[in-house]
Amino acid sequence: MKHLKGWLSVAVLYLLAVLPFSLAQKIGKWLGRRAYSKQGKSYKITQTNIDLCFPELDSAAKNALVEQSLIETGRLAGEMGMAWIWSPDRVIKKIRKIHDKEILTEALATGKGVILIAPHLGNWEVLGLYLSTQSPMTSMYRPPKIELMDRLIKKKRARVGSKLAPANVRGVRMAMKALKAGELLGVLPDQEADSGSGVFAPFFGQEAYSMKLLPQLAAQTGAVVISAYAKRLPNGEGFEIFFQRAPEQISDKDLLVSATAMNAAVESCVRQIPEQYQWEYKRFQHCADGSRRY
Repeated sequence: MKHLKGWLSVAVLYLLAVLPFSLAQKIGKWLGRRAYSKQGKSYKITQTNIDLCFPELDSAAKNALVEQSLIETGRLAGEMGMAWIWSPDRVIKKIRKIHDKEILTEALATGKGVILIAPHLGNWEVLGLYLSTQSPMTSMYRPPKIELMDRLIKKKRARVGSKLAPANVRGVRMAMKALKAGELLGVLPDQEADSGSGVFAPFFGQEAYSMKLLPQLAAQTGAVVISAYAKRLPNGEGFEIFFQRAPEQISDKDLLVSATAMNAAVESCVRQIPEQYQWEYKRFQHCADGSRRY
């Protein structure tokens, strides 16, 4: 069954890749609206997270953000054929503008290595492809359960020389090697950490079990930490990439201090375009008192 699912998933990606980009996004928009109308698991988790993170919004504004978030996540799904199947040059042409690129340039020029915080915001696959054209790059990732998809992801993400480091001991060694060589390490640090590998730190005013690895790497290597995201433009126009500097405390050896700074860097990006964040992740599943939220 997994093998069949793998082949079907790959077939859908290739189908999306041959469609006009705007049509692929419209299909994704339809999927997002369907997820909103069905009010299933994705809807309920998104609603819970937005209730927690935006207490200042009234119920109508929260509901509108839930709907738009699911639509944008649907658009992201529609874009995966483009991001993984198109040629790198063709994908790069969809990037219309780069904001504050000097932040990346200056960070790389230090020769200390750069840790790039990439939230699940906008289209991080487009961001990753662009970054791999700017510097030798290693990306931390969690292998998908479907083996065929894992092989496809490895092949496509590496097509311009980017290396993939799994979230295990071997991956940590790869990350350390890349940073010591003055290269770029991409990390998506905004999912709940695995048991024993995180610390509770504030995120949008809520205690979230957050990864320790990124702050530890920053403290041990002296790497420069920055953040970035690829914002989706309306009407299939493409993307704009934004860079930001991370708080200095992200390299603090006190893990609560550094994890708080890491989450603040993610939050700063998300607040720019909250509707394009993947709020359906179980970001606050485990609570500090041992209870579960979802």
